[in-house]
Amino acid sequence: QVQLVESGGGLVQPGGSLRLSCVASGSLSSIYYMGWYRQAPGKQRELVATITSGGSTNYADSVKGRFTISTDDAKNTMYLQMNSLKPEDTAVYSCHRRILSGTVIYDYWGQGTQVTVSS
Repeated sequence: QVQLVESGGGLVQPGGSLRLSCVASGSLSSIYYMGWYRQAPGKQRELVATITSGGSTNYADSVKGRFTISTDDAKNTMYLQMNSLKPEDTAVYSCHRRILSGTVIYDYWGQGTQVTVSS
């Protein structure tokens, strides 16, 4: 079992910055695939950014150049640095961790943290 706890959300003005954190605990593997997803009211959940234990990253076109995903393996923590925030970035942001055990894939989700971009 893996537990994920996000923090760092809040209210910020357009153009501002926030850093989200996701702390993982439980049965952790050194090999992982993690990511941030977001869901705005009335919309489907969408991928924001992903990172692998090998350091490869991927971003949604809408956040490229503004958001940066990173991890600190010593702290079992994943971050999402969000700069130049826009009102359309308003959503509940959730972290995700996927692990592979043999041929079985396990997906774990955090409870989410609200990000509101408004003046």
